[in-house]
Amino acid sequence: MQHILSLVYKGLRKLFYIGKYFCDGCICRVLFYLNKVKYQSMSTKGVPKIMVARGGVMEIGRGFRMNNTMISNPIGCTQPCMFFVDKGAKLIIGENTNMSQTALVCHTSINIGNHVKIGGGVCIYDTDFHSLDKAKRISMDDDIKYKKVSPVRIGDYVFIGAYSIILKGVTIGENSIIGAGSLVTKNIPANEIWAGNPAKKIKTINSYPQ
Repeated sequence: MQHILSLVYKGLRKLFYIGKYFCDGCICRVLFYLNKVKYQSMSTKGVPKIMVARGGVMEIGRGFRMNNTMISNPIGCTQPCMFFVDKGAKLIIGENTNMSQTALVCHTSINIGNHVKIGGGVCIYDTDFHSLDKAKRISMDDDIKYKKVSPVRIGDYVFIGAYSIILKGVTIGENSIIGAGSLVTKNIPANEIWAGNPAKKIKTINSYPQ
């Protein structure tokens, strides 16, 4: 009896998620349309948070996939993907790039290449958010006005492990790997593995295991 009930439950659960993900895709396409996001093709599990300010640009290549729920990527991260593009800023995501529960905050420029994999809970910021001058932080307007921004560039085939943070001004070369939980504060050359807080070079990628 338990076996039969379990089969029925799992069958109904599968049907529920098929219907849910179809609805998620429809809602996401509406959000893209309202925010003037240019994209070629995408699939989503769950609904992301998207805010593109007037004058901001967000463009996505074909084959984009994202997970926005703990069920679709069960690593303990409950937030959906979050995209914020400020006025005059530009967020570009290449082809066949996948991300889970990722936060992208773009105040000037974030450029993510093709075939990039971004793990759950990763944060990518091209801004300090606040001024580093204590006198300017007293005023809310000055605090925002004098914050520092610098472009972030992530090359093709990069893999960023879960819960890593990429800070402003960073360039990550193609084929490089960032270990989970890393804080990346400076440029990373191509074909290297980095990890830690702050992230440091672990090794060079000379070959790929079959």
